Amino acid sequence: MYAAVRRYEGVTDPAEAGRRVKEGFVPLMRQVPGFVAYYWVDAGDGVMVSTSVFEDRAGAEESIARAADFVRDNLASLLPHPPQVMAGEVLAGS
Repeated sequence: MYAAVRRYEGVTDPAEAGRRVKEGFVPLMRQVPGFVAYYWVDAGDGVMVSTSVFEDRAGAEESIARAADFVRDNLASLLPHPPQVMAGEVLAGS
């Protein structure tokens, strides 16, 4: 399995960002081949973190591209800074 993690800082309205992600982005992630799970976490102090898990690297990489497009088109006003993006093979999990 592979995972992609994105950390957003300076989020101006976490509740609204969460709503838009739940209603618009999560359905997009479910369409990516190899989708396993997606989480959007409010880490407090204007920081939000997303984690996407896929069966293979191709799915994780596609999620990164789709996230960039979705943020640009739907969340730019709420997520004013580019995210820190990390991706890699899942070595342990439950």
